[in-house]
Amino acid sequence: MAVSSGEGKATPDRHMASRRAGEQGLLFDTQVSMPPEDVGYRGPTACAAAGITYRQLDYWARTKLVEPSVQPAHGSGSQRLYSFRDILVLKVVKRLLDTGVSLQQIRTAVTHLRDRGVRDLAQITLMSDGVSVYECTSADEVVDLLQGGQGVFGIALGRVWQEVEGSLAELPGERAATAGDADEHPHDELAGRRRARRTG
Repeated sequence: MAVSSGEGKATPDRHMASRRAGEQGLLFDTQVSMPPEDVGYRGPTACAAAGITYRQLDYWARTKLVEPSVQPAHGSGSQRLYSFRDILVLKVVKRLLDTGVSLQQIRTAVTHLRDRGVRDLAQITLMSDGVSVYECTSADEVVDLLQGGQGVFGIALGRVWQEVEGSLAELPGERAATAGDADEHPHDELAGRRRARRTG
């Protein structure tokens, strides 16, 4: 999936491809802030931030495409908690599906992204011709694909990162330590009283 960067000369085609990449925001070199690792988001929040349905979320978790890494569901009534990274990948999966990439190709791309460090993800641009998915980590690679006509569209993960960050700023998250109660929300006053009664 990695693409080798060509040492191409600045031909008119290359210049045009470079301009096209810039216009599409594919050369976006993003500085991102690291999300807290111990904060998780419930299913409905993950859906809202990623722009997917709960049915999609549930199906992708059951088929192990994107599983909740903060807290998996165990048994009836337990809450799955998704990390920031999980939601970022969910949003990327949705974008790839919307452009007609097959679930098999998406699964390969997701497996590849899973091996990357969180900070690395912000510096990746995924390109696709609707059949294959290519990972680009430099402007040269993006331009080479556009020039060769392979990359019909691209997804700059740095941009997606910022979109997810913006969405989650408005939505409730919870610390993994308080996530044990399936039907309680940490900001719920009643739940607080119930916890107090139980502990003492």
